[in-house]
Amino acid sequence: MKVATFNANSIRSRLDIILAWLDRHQPDVLGIQETKVADDAFPRAPFIDAGYYVEYRGQKSYNGVAIITREQAQKVDAGFGDGAMDDVPRLLRAKVGDVHIVNTYVPQGREIEHEMYSYKCRWFGRLRAYFDNNFSIDDPVVWLGDMNVAHDPIDVHCPEKRKNHVCYHVAAREAFTQCREWGFVDVFRRHHPEPGQFTFFDYRTVDAVRSGKGWRIDYILTNPGLAEQCTDSYIDIEPRLQVKPSDHTFLVAEFDI
Repeated sequence: MKVATFNANSIRSRLDIILAWLDRHQPDVLGIQETKVADDAFPRAPFIDAGYYVEYRGQKSYNGVAIITREQAQKVDAGFGDGAMDDVPRLLRAKVGDVHIVNTYVPQGREIEHEMYSYKCRWFGRLRAYFDNNFSIDDPVVWLGDMNVAHDPIDVHCPEKRKNHVCYHVAAREAFTQCREWGFVDVFRRHHPEPGQFTFFDYRTVDAVRSGKGWRIDYILTNPGLAEQCTDSYIDIEPRLQVKPSDHTFLVAEFDI
């Protein structure tokens, strides 16, 4: 089973890149974040024409998540299930075969003093409760998406300069850690413990990709049993080098299931 995640930063703007990537790599599951499109305007037909099923929850111009699958997903649901509609375009869950897929677009946080930063940290707490209430450690669970956190110093260029950034600040990292302590394994780091591995390169940084000035804020995490079946995980940097790319690129994990 091949699983991937990609923050599109507008699925309509990046549709050609996504469809070409699907054709080339043939994943079983692709989670997409920041689709930035209301459900009635989602470009569903091109994915169906390419041989995929697609589930999505979005809103105009902001947020939005989608799960694209080779086989039709089951038990599709969005949000935390607590009646908070603002979370629906940030969390999408589906079951593909025996595997539970949870796709999240975690709030970025804006600034340390901004109310959205405290919301971000609380969001991780709500997500931990969501995992506690919906899954056991033996369930095959894949949690993927844009977490908007570089968890460790190795996950960001020049970490000593990022201490007050909302995607590296200690409170956000601790909140992410507490959520991961449900039992999640970072499968990419099992295969790539080396530095310089990034999934996000800011548009505002000149020649960011080639100079290695990036962040790893996109993740594929699994329960321990599924992590043992992960045969490879890697970042595909090529889409970030294309014309009019997203500021993120694709992260992939392959499983012997």
